[in-house]
Amino acid sequence: MMASFVNVFKLGLLLAVVCMVVGAPKGTEAAITCGQVVNYLTPCISYVANGGSVPTTCCSGIKSLFGLARTTGDRQGVCNCLKQAVNGVSYTPYNLNLAAGLPKKCGVNIPYKISPSVDCKSVK
Repeated sequence: MMASFVNVFKLGLLLAVVCMVVGAPKGTEAAITCGQVVNYLTPCISYVANGGSVPTTCCSGIKSLFGLARTTGDRQGVCNCLKQAVNGVSYTPYNLNLAAGLPKKCGVNIPYKISPSVDCKSVK
């Protein structure tokens, strides 16, 4: 059960941040650390694992991270951090859909398809 929870956590982090990374404005210099990404998105774990209501703290974290990922370097760095975290992690379509839907549920409009196979180099 614990391994499943860790896998869902990593998947949730990947997908929530990938959508924020893809939708943020352009720039050049990275300043967001992997530790910051984890801190902002930790409150989303229970929702990605179990569904139900999205915690307010999850949406606050998503909005804060979205606001911080201002440069291309930031967005690509966050994307790479998360891809490394989920490397080799299995997930269910249910968890994938929950994680991919987080930005919309939190009022962050991302006009891109969310996918764990996103090419971080193409994130602008």
